[in-house]
Parts: sequence; structure tokens; C-alpha cells
Amino acid sequence: MRPMFYSILPWILMALVGIGPVQAEDMRTSHAEARLKKAELLESAAAHREAARKEAAASRARILQDRSSLTTAIEEIRRKNRRIETDNQRLTQEIAALENQKADLQKKTVAVEGEVRETIGLIRSTAKESLSLVRLSPQSALIPGRGDDLEPIVEHTAYPGIDHVQGIVDLMFDEIQKSGEVRRQNGPFINRNGEETSAELLILGNFTAAYRWRGETGFLLYSDKSRRLFALSKLPSKQLSRKLDAYLSGASDDVPMDIAKGAALRQLTHRLRLWEQIPKGGPIVWPILGIGILALLIVLERCHFLVRKSVNADRFMGTVCSHIDREEWGECLDFCSAREKKPIPRVMMTGITCREMNRQDLENALQEAILNEIPRLERFMSTLGMLAAIAPLLGLLGTVTGMINTFHAITFFGTGNPRLMSGGISEALVTTMLGLSVAIPIMLAHTLLSRRVENMIATMEEKAVSLMNQLFKTRRTP
Repeated sequence: MRPMFYSILPWILMALVGIGPVQAEDMRTSHAEARLKKAELLESAAAHREAARKEAAASRARILQDRSSLTTAIEEIRRKNRRIETDNQRLTQEIAALENQKADLQKKTVAVEGEVRETIGLIRSTAKESLSLVRLSPQSALIPGRGDDLEPIVEHTAYPGIDHVQGIVDLMFDEIQKSGEVRRQNGPFINRNGEETSAELLILGNFTAAYRWRGETGFLLYSDKSRRLFALSKLPSKQLSRKLDAYLSGASDDVPMDIAKGAALRQLTHRLRLWEQIPKGGPIVWPILGIGILALLIVLERCHFLVRKSVNADRFMGTVCSHIDREEWGECLDFCSAREKKPIPRVMMTGITCREMNRQDLENALQEAILNEIPRLERFMSTLGMLAAIAPLLGLLGTVTGMINTFHAITFFGTGNPRLMSGGISEALVTTMLGLSVAIPIMLAHTLLSRRVENMIATMEEKAVSLMNQLFKTRRTP
């Protein structure tokens, strides 16, 4: 590679020698042109500087010429400013005085307006309370238009005056007087058929109202919306009706009244008897009723059976033992045969028939006779216990189905309307109540009958032992 480099080196040197003179010539030309431009710019800047100096000198001369006139104008303006400031101070003082007067007047106005508004508000609130009290009073049912003159004040359509105040006072005193009175008078009311009629009314203050119309005596309820008296949809019990009749006729000084102003009377319309609640329990109530009827039949049959099979054990054994002592076996058997339908005489007959056996055999014979009587005595007792256990379970089943219906109603309709849920809840509660109402008497009867059966079995065992002892006592007697 060295020979090649040495071969091209002369050509590179020749190229460098040829380019150098050309570039040096161009640089000398550029420097000359730059010096010319610089000289031209210096001459232009000097000319501009001279012109600016002359213009500044002229402006300064003009400013110095107008200085005196400007000083005079400034002094005049300052005098005007001082006069304006003085006027402003005076006006500010006048405005402050007027503002103080305005504030005092506003305070007095606010105080007066507050007293007026308070008085008007007190009158309106008193009128509203008085009107509400009068509308809720049963006395308004017998006085048409009572308190209507207070409505414009309450509804802010009239400005209250002294006449309205006097009207409120008169209305309140009238209400106080009538609410403390017991009156009998003829008046209108809506009967149980929904017809308006007039009859003899009994008004016991604001507590209770009653009527007597065509041989019917009942209580009245007051509706504050229509301001009318309505007969209670259900007549009271015969005892209450007799007391009302006696009081209206002057034969008694006692009269039933509702001090809750109708709340207790309304409960009479919603109170349901047991047979009225049963259909509300759904289909589960009928099996529960069937269980109750079946249990009742079993209890009656068992009671009849135990009464028929019972005997005075002590007296009976006294007679039997007396025959045994005298060894009157025929009379003893005849005495027991006359009562052979009863368990204790049958057990005694077995013992007397087997009197020749030894003690162990006789004891076995008597025990067999007692065991033979037990199934008849305990007949249906297990069934009765089973029914007592099933009844509350069916009530629980009705409760579950009722709550399922309730949750379905909540799912579809929400909880906004309680009436939609009351059906399922009523079904649940009624079945539970009915199941317990049936189960509790059945359990009580089962317990009592079981105790009676156990007593009869214990009596048979006791008398069997007594018979066996008496028989062996007779054997040992010479």
C-alpha cells in the first residue's frame, strides 16, 4: 500500500497549491467592501445624532417658555381641589348625620314592625289553634259553620282586627263551656246504613257521644273532616247498651264513656271474634281445626270410658275382703261378676279364681290380668299426644307460608303499602294462634287423662297385692 500512496502524493500537493491564491483574493475584496459600509454607517449615525440634538434643544426651549403658564394653571387647580375637599368634608359630615338619623328611624321601624308582626302572628297562630280545636271538637257537629269566620285570618286573606280577637275569645269560652257539659238533645247523625237521620243524642263533653234511635242504642264517632257524627258500625255489647238506655231514661247515674275520644270505640269495629279470624288464616287452619275436633272426640270418649270403668276401690275391696274372710267364694264371685265390665273387679275375679295357686303363680296371674287391662285404659292416649304435637307444627307451617306470601308481596309491590303485607302477616299470626289454641288444651287433657290412667293402674296393682295378701292370710287361718 505504500507504493500506491507515494504515487498519488504529487497530485494532492498540486491541488492544494492551486486553490490557495484564489481564496486569498476573495478575502481581500470582502474586507474592502466592509470598510466602505462601515464608513457610510458612521456618517449616517452622526447626521442623526446632530438632528436629535437640535430637536431636543428646540423642545427644551419650548418647555422653558411654557413653564410659567403651567405653574399658574397648577396653582389654580390646587385651589379648586382644596375647595372641593372642603365641600366633600362638609357633605360627608351631613351624610353621616343623615345616616345616623336613618339608622335610628330604621331601628324604630324594625321594632314597631316586629311588634306588629309578632302581634299579628300571635293572633293568626291563636286563630289557627282555635280553629283546629273547634274542628276536632264533637260540639261542631251540632253547630253548623262553627269557626268559619276564622278561616280568612288563618289563610292570610284578611288582616286581623280587634273584632277577630274578640271572636276567638268568645269561641274559646263557648268551647270550654260546652266541653264540660253533659247534654241530651235531638240532632243529626249518619246511621249504620249510611243515611242521615235525626235522633236523641247524648253528648258527654268532648269524650263520648251516643244515640238512641228506633230501639237501637249505640255510640257515635265524630269526623273532623266532614264535621258530622257517625254511628259506630258495630253495636256495643248488651251490657253497654243497657247502661246507655238506663242513663238516657234517667234510671241510672252511671254511663260508659270513652276517655280516649273515640280511640277505644274504634277498636270495637276492628275486634274480631275467634270464628271471624279463622278464615283469615289460609288453608292450614282447616287441618288444625280437624285435629282439634278429633282430639275433642277422643277426650270425650276417654272421659266417658274412664267414668264408666271407675269404681270406689276401697269400698269394693272392703266388701271382697269381708267375703274372703268368711270364705264365701260364691258370693264373692257373684259380687265381682256384677261389675265385670270394670277393670278392678275383673282383676279381682282373676285372683279369686286362681286362689288355689301358690304365691308366685297367683302373682303372675294377677300381673297378667293387670297387663290385659292396660291397653284398654291407654287406648288413644298416644294418638292424643301425637295430635298435641302436630297442632303447633301446623301452626308453624302456616306461619312460614304466611311470611312467604308477605315477602312475595314486598318483592312485587315494595313496602309502601302496608295493606298488601297485612294478608300474609295475618295468615301467619292466625295459624300460630290457632295451632297453640288447639295444642294447649289437648296437652292439658292428655296430661290429665294420663294421670287418671296411671292412678287406675296403680290402684289395680295395689288392690291386687291386697287381694293376694288376704287370700294367703285366709289359707293360714286354721
